[in-house]
Amino acid sequence: MITIKTEEDLEKIRQACKIVARVLEKLKKSIKPGISTLEIDRIAEEFIKKSGALPAFLGYRGYKFSTCISINEQVVHGLPSDRKLKEGDIVGVDVGAIFDGYYGDNAKTFSVGAVGKKAKKLIAITEECLYLGIKQARDGAHLGDIGAAIQSHAEKHGFSVVRDLFGHGVGKNLHEDPLIPNFGKKGDGPELKSGMVLAIEPMLNIGRSDIETLEDNWTVVTKDREMSAHFEHTIAVTDGEPEILTKT
Repeated sequence: MITIKTEEDLEKIRQACKIVARVLEKLKKSIKPGISTLEIDRIAEEFIKKSGALPAFLGYRGYKFSTCISINEQVVHGLPSDRKLKEGDIVGVDVGAIFDGYYGDNAKTFSVGAVGKKAKKLIAITEECLYLGIKQARDGAHLGDIGAAIQSHAEKHGFSVVRDLFGHGVGKNLHEDPLIPNFGKKGDGPELKSGMVLAIEPMLNIGRSDIETLEDNWTVVTKDREMSAHFEHTIAVTDGEPEILTKT
């Protein structure tokens, strides 16, 4: 069931979203060759707690970390570890926070030092897809409008869209209805209404769209081991322009 948030709900979600947006802003300065993904996770966890919030991912379905950190062919849900970032890597950081019982969710893919042309283009187009999807999230539009905009732009530039993972609603739970595919047809799906809060998160691959989960039961990778990028904003549907809640 898709819930419509009250202004009181939205204000608390805004606070959670501001915190995760600031986490990613802070991490931007730390993401460079030589840092381990576990160090990145610790920086994020400390910042979330100092901000008066709780890490949303820590303990979620048994997850042991505060962030998901996915490198190169890892699509999402990468486990922080002693692995150190190298020049030319791309790294997706997904982070969530709980503030006063409400959630915020945000993700971004970063370049580690100088990256190749393909990787640079992948990151740029994935971020463009995110904003094109957000632009569709208006009162009276349909859920399929978001996925159609993302799919069209991705495929126009030669990238594939991951079809087995979705965006989602956000509120008193990290994952709420509706599921938000990053592909689809304009006009399909439920009608969007003012007060809905959605996490829109395109995942694009350089190669095929096929993915698989590793033996750790968390890390999702591309089957062909080509690079993947991931961006996410939590937004509120309004009567006019969508409100991007995870924006600094």
